[in-house]
Amino acid sequence: MKTIKGPGLFLAQFAGDTAPFDSWDGITKWAADCGYLGVQVPVWESRLVDLDQLASSKTYAQDWAGQARENGVEVTDLSTHILGQLIAVHPAHDAWVDGFAAPEVQGKPEARTAWAVEQVTKAITATRNLGLNQHVTFSGSLAWPFIYPFPQRPEGMVDMAFEELARRWRPILDHAEEMGVDVCYEIHPMEDLHDGISFEMFLDKLDGHARCNMLYDPSHYVLQCLDYLENIDIYKDRIKMFHVKDAEFNPTGRQGVYGGYQSWVNRAGRFRSLGDGQVDFKAIFAKMAANDFDGWAVVEWECALKHPEDGAREGAQFVKDHIIRVTPHAFDDFADGGADDAANRKMLGIAQ
Repeated sequence: MKTIKGPGLFLAQFAGDTAPFDSWDGITKWAADCGYLGVQVPVWESRLVDLDQLASSKTYAQDWAGQARENGVEVTDLSTHILGQLIAVHPAHDAWVDGFAAPEVQGKPEARTAWAVEQVTKAITATRNLGLNQHVTFSGSLAWPFIYPFPQRPEGMVDMAFEELARRWRPILDHAEEMGVDVCYEIHPMEDLHDGISFEMFLDKLDGHARCNMLYDPSHYVLQCLDYLENIDIYKDRIKMFHVKDAEFNPTGRQGVYGGYQSWVNRAGRFRSLGDGQVDFKAIFAKMAANDFDGWAVVEWECALKHPEDGAREGAQFVKDHIIRVTPHAFDDFADGGADDAANRKMLGIAQ
């Protein structure tokens, strides 16, 4: 068994225009002061990183990571969540997600897709330059507007969507293979990869591509009423990254999974700071340890109620309290009397 690394912190929800969140030096010192040992970095945040340099210069990459290390944290991974989202966008979502893209490709769906592919590809190269072997992203979605099966979906439409999704991602995954990097899709609502079955559909279209993997985040499974513990055992060979995020689902006589178009505070299902929701993290960390997961436990703070800085500080200690330092030997080794083939035969009553 292996001991999980951590705690780490995803910086996307914290980067901002005020100190210490507006610079790489400031935010890494702050994260270390909160008790984190690592940070997961959103590459679209130019206040924190220059993706072009990170992908083109190993010297820049090592100096950039070295500054974080001097401040007390490691770079755990790079994230391209909102860039991966742009690789596959249904026309109904064009205006909704256009702001994720560079100004020069906004309003130009084909150019925007090409730009997003280029950005994710650069981030995978940058991951290699940092000496890391996993990268997190979103899959994007072509079929999400049709998630509810009424009116009946035209025959073959979902299959076509996943064929196209795989066609767009295969060259990126092939590049990841060349770089020695696992691409970990966060299984997430609005993405076509939103649960285990949809991930399997995608993987099948990719002929089981070895670099197609998962980021495990139980909060999204709580809100779908999915068995988030069994999910770990089913996909243990594909789970390469882990977001530690809490959630709660409290259905009423008025609303359930769909939330009635309410704000996060007023939904039956909502994200909470660690320890304030319903996720059984003791069981999750135990399964991760038993399954030899040796990646980082990365806190993704999202909460409808609590201040982010409070959630971040509490989250660091929460993860520390849940990481299991795995045992190097069996608890009953003290009672091992030793044996050999002859002794075993004698105890079983088997003739020599």
